[in-house]
Amino acid sequence: MIELIGVSKVYRTSHGDVRALDEVTLSIQEGEFVALKGHSGSGKSTLLALLGGLAVPNTGSISVAGRDVGKLSSSERARFREENVGFVFQMFHLLPYLSVLDNVLVAAPAASRSTSRDYAKQLLSGFGMDERITHRPSQLSAGERQRVAMARALLNRPKLLLADEPTGNLDEKNAEALLDFLGGFHREGGTIVLATHDDRAAERADRIIELASGKVTSPVAAA
Repeated sequence: MIELIGVSKVYRTSHGDVRALDEVTLSIQEGEFVALKGHSGSGKSTLLALLGGLAVPNTGSISVAGRDVGKLSSSERARFREENVGFVFQMFHLLPYLSVLDNVLVAAPAASRSTSRDYAKQLLSGFGMDERITHRPSQLSAGERQRVAMARALLNRPKLLLADEPTGNLDEKNAEALLDFLGGFHREGGTIVLATHDDRAAERADRIIELASGKVTSPVAAA
């Protein structure tokens, strides 16, 4: 499913170059649930961005679902994301002026927006949000906003789900609920790469990969 070979990512700043990833080589199998752990600045978020085609490496190769993501054009990467990847973020990234339903439909391709509408409602129902679809994000709790973000991530039936600290803004009850949703996606054959500081989240994974200073330091089996 995922193969990285010698991948490095360098960001150029006014204070000099920052090497976010340094010669990373790893494989993730289809249907595997992998947790990325490491301190802030270890490279977790950069790795997710590269896997999702939001950024390209400076060196090395990245194969995801049979595509060399680093060699795709910007428009090809957008299509790749639309067809293969769902994203879940700590900060939700919902549009404040759109309803719950329309926030989910943001992920729908223009050509299939009408058919996606029914599936969006189905997803929201599964997340217990039936009576909230006309609400704006400001009218929702943090747990409800994260459920909307999950529905949006699943709308296009992705093969790969990338989650960046998705439990970071949630209380224990809502964090457990979100992890249960991720577990359901995994049991149905989906591949998950989760960046987290949360030991409870990491323990749900099949495998934990630890990063430090942009390097993989110790891939270990999950408990």
